[in-house]
Amino acid sequence: MTEIPTTMPAVAYRESLPVDDAESLVDITLPVPRPGPRDLLVRVEAVAVNPVDYKVRQNNDPGGEPKVLGWDAAGTVVAVGDQVEAFKAGDEVFYAGAIDRPGSNALFHTVDERIVGHKPATVSFAEAAALPLTSLTAWEGLFEHLGLRDGALEKTGTLLVTAAAGGVGAMVAQLARALTSLTVIGTASRPETIEFARRMGVSHIVDHREPLAPQVAELAPGGVDFVFGTAGTDRNLAAYADILKPFGRLLAIDDFGPVEIGLLKSKSISFHWEFMFTRSLHRTPDQAVQRHILNQIARLVDAGILTTTATTDLGTINAEHLREAHRVLEAGKAIGKITMTGF
Repeated sequence: MTEIPTTMPAVAYRESLPVDDAESLVDITLPVPRPGPRDLLVRVEAVAVNPVDYKVRQNNDPGGEPKVLGWDAAGTVVAVGDQVEAFKAGDEVFYAGAIDRPGSNALFHTVDERIVGHKPATVSFAEAAALPLTSLTAWEGLFEHLGLRDGALEKTGTLLVTAAAGGVGAMVAQLARALTSLTVIGTASRPETIEFARRMGVSHIVDHREPLAPQVAELAPGGVDFVFGTAGTDRNLAAYADILKPFGRLLAIDDFGPVEIGLLKSKSISFHWEFMFTRSLHRTPDQAVQRHILNQIARLVDAGILTTTATTDLGTINAEHLREAHRVLEAGKAIGKITMTGF
């Protein structure tokens, strides 16, 4: 039985500062949290970093109180709440957590069991930590919002995914390749991102620095059936309206201001949002769907059908390394996922 201390190392921020400021993320000591009735207390072995981390840091000033970020983790359960049903101490797990609770950049972390999966057995903690947020986003987007069916290999057509070498884009490409018969077109521009996107399952590449519509038209003269927009949805909306077929489906996960949604009307194109935190944030009755999805992802990884998107491990989990990860993500230079291991 793991002995649980009373305090733990963590990384937090106290005010919204530029990432190059040494105080933008700091090493601190916090009390070890106590699990609620449905919670697991997890010893965090590895974390991954996502754009949501720096967006919260930039836009949610905690007014001097320490706020812990981190919404991708893998670790070992050390204690469980009295209503937990699916896990026990000693289980290895992976999860993305909840946006309205403290994050996982701490040695011990509490998380609702309904949004936690059993870690894939064939990969390291860091490789597993790279998977949850992007896998959940990709799965919910493809199989809940865009109307595809898990394993519907008879479903043909074309899917365009933007930023195909990013964390979400890479998982969208892998899932579409593994569980559908869709042809995947991805956007990328640098030789290294193009190579990574192709490894993840993208069949054709278009350059997001150039107008999309003419490039896509060459590859899919009849138009595409689905667009999974991970970035630039506002500036690309007119192009999507042009290249999507009548009754096509457009999904977005990025943040932007008002757009001219009427561009989609004449083709009856449907618009969908995907926000991976919706279930936990609004305490929906079906929160446990995310446990099911993560367990499905773990099985696919262990079967060799999906691969981790971890590409860079910066070493131990500390403020210096997390600032570097935020810096890379803010610059838009990340390929796959950045991870950190141990304290």
